[in-house]
Amino acid sequence: MMLFSDRRALRALLTLLAVAPLSSTLIAPAAEAIPYGFSCISFNSASDCATGEAQLSVDVVDLGGGQVLFDFTNAGPGSSSITDVYFDDGTLLGIAGLIDMDDDALGSYGHPDVDFSEGASPPNLPGGNTIGFQVTAGFLADSDPPVAPNGVNPGEMLGIVFDLQAGLAFSDVIDDLASGALRIGIHVQDFAGGGSEGFVNLPVPEPGTSLLFGLGLAGLAAVPRRKA
Repeated sequence: MMLFSDRRALRALLTLLAVAPLSSTLIAPAAEAIPYGFSCISFNSASDCATGEAQLSVDVVDLGGGQVLFDFTNAGPGSSSITDVYFDDGTLLGIAGLIDMDDDALGSYGHPDVDFSEGASPPNLPGGNTIGFQVTAGFLADSDPPVAPNGVNPGEMLGIVFDLQAGLAFSDVIDDLASGALRIGIHVQDFAGGGSEGFVNLPVPEPGTSLLFGLGLAGLAAVPRRKA
């Protein structure tokens, strides 16, 4: 459910992020988006791991106002569905909102076949024990039944917005992702052979992928943390 107080401003931002990269010559202030790939950690199938690593990514976007967007994308074409998302520690305070099919105010950005809720089953990242991945309480979400169809399938996206801890900034999030103090895990199901795998974000952003999106963000308001 969307919790932003200014949906028009958020819709304008996310529509532009979704449809095309924008020139850094546009009007400031800019929203910085940094893409990260994923590495397989469960190794149930070499081919499934390769498929996931080739087509799954997350853009980490500075929304300003003490908020950061994690925009999960399945580029396809291989059969796969991101069904669970997990976060391990870092500078985040709590989930402020999920951007999926429930967010009809976002128009074309909310994918009609992606539907997530806070909490996840399984509650831990599959394969996460091999790398000491410990899910932070409340920092997880999964697709609603039917699980695979409502997950992030080829050509679809899911946005998760977090509030930052007081006094911290987007740069702190990026520093934590680089050092491993903050890690992002995903559980992916419905591969071509019917298997599933766990993945964790690569510790550093892919080379040359820091993009500036020239968008005015004045309309975005701070969002209170969702209560459990």
